[in-house]
Amino acid sequence: MDPLIAALVCIGIMLVMLNVGLPIAYALGFSSMLVGFFAFGNAALDKLGWTTYHTVFNTAWTPLPLFAFMGCLIAQTRIGEDLFGSARLWLSRLPGALVVSAIIGQAGMAAVLGASAPTILAIGPVSIPELQKYNYDKKMSLAALTCGGVLGPLIPPSATAIIIAGLMSMSLGPLLIAGIVPGILLAVMLSLVPVIMCMRNPSLGPKTGAVSWSARFSSLKRVWPIVLTFLAILGSIFFGIATATEAGGVGALIVMIVAVVGYGIRGKAIYEAVIQTVRINAQILFILVGAAIFSYIVGSQTLARQLVEWVTAVGPHPILVVVMIQVLLLILGCFIDGMTIMMITIPIFVPMIKSMGLNPLWFAVLYLVNMEVSLLTPPMGINFFLVKNLFEIETSDLLRGVAPYMLMLVIFLFILVAFPAISTWLPSMMIGK
Repeated sequence: MDPLIAALVCIGIMLVMLNVGLPIAYALGFSSMLVGFFAFGNAALDKLGWTTYHTVFNTAWTPLPLFAFMGCLIAQTRIGEDLFGSARLWLSRLPGALVVSAIIGQAGMAAVLGASAPTILAIGPVSIPELQKYNYDKKMSLAALTCGGVLGPLIPPSATAIIIAGLMSMSLGPLLIAGIVPGILLAVMLSLVPVIMCMRNPSLGPKTGAVSWSARFSSLKRVWPIVLTFLAILGSIFFGIATATEAGGVGALIVMIVAVVGYGIRGKAIYEAVIQTVRINAQILFILVGAAIFSYIVGSQTLARQLVEWVTAVGPHPILVVVMIQVLLLILGCFIDGMTIMMITIPIFVPMIKSMGLNPLWFAVLYLVNMEVSLLTPPMGINFFLVKNLFEIETSDLLRGVAPYMLMLVIFLFILVAFPAISTWLPSMMIGK
């Protein structure tokens, strides 16, 4: 079978399997092996065994269980409640203060959870009763929680960053550091949306009343675990004291101590965190194995070479190529989940970016943001439907509420495209990078 025909058939079967509800890992693996056996014979079966072994035992994934364990253990504590409470007191004078507090709370949880859905689940149930108490607009509030979840994988530590670094064969430490400044910038930009909306229409977010300075400073003692964990992980990476894996181990130990001593977590909660960590890592590794086989059958390296030759012949400006890629990824995010998009497109686009002399670290951050936006866009928007089902809001209402936040996210993405230094400046300052 011609390799190009085999690639097209493989992609077609994979998409059909996804549409009928087959899990991502199985859709990638089954379609690849089915087409691979008929196209390449027993060589495809040899590739299955070889790829499985080398993917599972790849040291690039070693930080993943450590960061996942931190997130699962933190989810067993009241840290989300404490973060929201502190932010609520400090931001009380702002228009739309409670919504802004929820977004800032998600940014704080992102510094230890490293994933999108858990940040929503950590802050949402705590903030919603307060938002309802003060009669905040439901569409604006739930849309903020939906879009604030994007901060989870962008602000390190991040499971998505680990996967992207592994797929791009790049160092994880600089990528984690590269997410700090964009993460802070995005938190500010998302917070501007409710502030502007409530300035124009105060009824959307009524004021919550005056707060004393003593209460504000007193609330800070409840958020020190987040600060300590964040500084321990990223400080050790930034100053060259530890690798990402070693920093993950230190962070996991600190979180364990904080959870046990500060929040009274005991054996049952720790056991549940361990089991959840195992499940998360097993799911991700299954997907990575399926994606590696899929890339082999589709012939991503051949496609990459052809794409590079085409771009070189046409001769567009490199930044225009990057913009086109971002638009394509945004469109794909409406129909395919972010994990699948990364597995399929990174082996194709990254060689092209490198051939044009662009910074792969900057491109990795763009990928990180774009894949999180895909969690918001129906019909595949996982975060969108998580919030819709969890907090019982009509799809049409949530769509209208999400629209201004989505606009801000797209603006933010193209700011990163226009100004690469936002992503690359801090990693360039790393010691021992």
